Amino acid sequence: MFRRLPLPIARGDFLPGGRSSRQAVRRSAVIDIGSNSVRLVVYEGPARAPAVIFNEKVAAGLGRGLSIDGRIADADAERGLVALRRYALLARNMEVTDLQCVATAAVRDATNGPDFVAGAAAAGLAIRLLSGAEEAEAAGCGVLSAIPDAHGIAVDLGGGSLELAEVSNGKVGRCASFPLGVLRLPPLRKNGQPEFERAVRKMLKAEGWPGGLTGVPLYLVGGSWRALARLDLELTRDPLPVLDQHRLPRGALRRLVRATKRLSYEELKAIPGMASNRAATLPDAAALLAALANIIDVPEMTVSSSGLREGLLYQALDDDMRAQDPLIVAAEFEGKRLARFAPHGRAIANWIAPLFADEDVADSRIRLAASLLSDVAWSANPDFRAERGTEIGLHGNWRSIDIPGRILLARALHAGFGGADSDFPMMDSLVSAERLARARQWGLAIRLAQRLTGGIEAPLKASAVAIEDGNLTLRLNPGWHHLAGESVERRLRSLAQALDMKGELKLL
Repeated sequence: MFRRLPLPIARGDFLPGGRSSRQAVRRSAVIDIGSNSVRLVVYEGPARAPAVIFNEKVAAGLGRGLSIDGRIADADAERGLVALRRYALLARNMEVTDLQCVATAAVRDATNGPDFVAGAAAAGLAIRLLSGAEEAEAAGCGVLSAIPDAHGIAVDLGGGSLELAEVSNGKVGRCASFPLGVLRLPPLRKNGQPEFERAVRKMLKAEGWPGGLTGVPLYLVGGSWRALARLDLELTRDPLPVLDQHRLPRGALRRLVRATKRLSYEELKAIPGMASNRAATLPDAAALLAALANIIDVPEMTVSSSGLREGLLYQALDDDMRAQDPLIVAAEFEGKRLARFAPHGRAIANWIAPLFADEDVADSRIRLAASLLSDVAWSANPDFRAERGTEIGLHGNWRSIDIPGRILLARALHAGFGGADSDFPMMDSLVSAERLARARQWGLAIRLAQRLTGGIEAPLKASAVAIEDGNLTLRLNPGWHHLAGESVERRLRSLAQALDMKGELKLL
């Protein structure tokens, strides 16, 4: 039973993440004309963390003919222009207000590149032809947009070129572009890996790379690197096969190189999510990454799903907006979109904060994200709300969150939507049992807040939770005592048990 004690206590306030960020919502799009594919991506949502609402590519292969005669083949050019005409029409009817159309190495280097640009203009698209340095800078900005604390080298591998960009302290430094796209690698590799590595080293050295920048991680941008990561996830049977921020230790390169030699094209293509054109270039991509790792003395590599396109959007933001936390911005937007009533995730985060005063900043940030998402699964079938919360946490299109962070977010939402005592996917190989237990406590605390308040904010201002003399206490101010009830006491008891405490309800 819970003792009802009329003892007043001061209530503190905690707001990790700072004040509520501006939620500038817009619909923007990027048409990316690369050497392998022509792609349209449409985004909607807050400018600092827009969500993809449409993504389509056509494997036009504009760069295939360059090694033959320096031209985009007529059939490939027409295929690319057919895609552009479709994309221009779609963007207009999707009411895109900010459309960028950019072209990279294939159009940049082809002798008939101007003809392709003119063909796009006839479809109403003004192509911005990026230089190699501009392409590298945009890729670096894409990495920073999703991994603000990135420190190392962003490495963007396309069909026609390889871009390198220093990233550190939220800024992009040196940039360079090299004719090392996957479509250009086979002739360079014909004399074996040692000779290939020497050729790559010579190219980089001629441009002053890596210079003094060695022993730093690489941030891998581009479809060929993501395909390698898919292969790694398949080889290791990773329990959470998420590409974004998947980390590859340097030692992983040996198994990747061996696998690309051992497995047939058909076997590589059969890997879930593997595009056929990417499967064909995996041996070349693995060989290049192994060479770069040796030349730069790389300790580890991190996959970034954000690259050139996201970098272009990031470059358009002012400094204040760039400084926003993309995870918190996205969670706040999603929570607002799916909430039953006016969202109040930050108020919930403040309300439960006294119970977790000893946690570090990184965990407080994940707890805030969970609080912001605390109402997103209410419309699901009650029997599957916990599973819905897990899915949102693990597989949501979040930025600036690593794999352990996704697992903690999912565990909190799983518990918050009623799954505290049910099975949770076994993730203890990726996150410690102690941190998973803490995330479960977050979820139970959030669940208590939601049950007490009925999903509205006002009762939070008339109540508080705290730890007093080793006990968990829930206090209700005068005029709000009727909020107490069996369901509230039951959830208070569950949270207290998770904290290894006793629970007390105090009516002030």
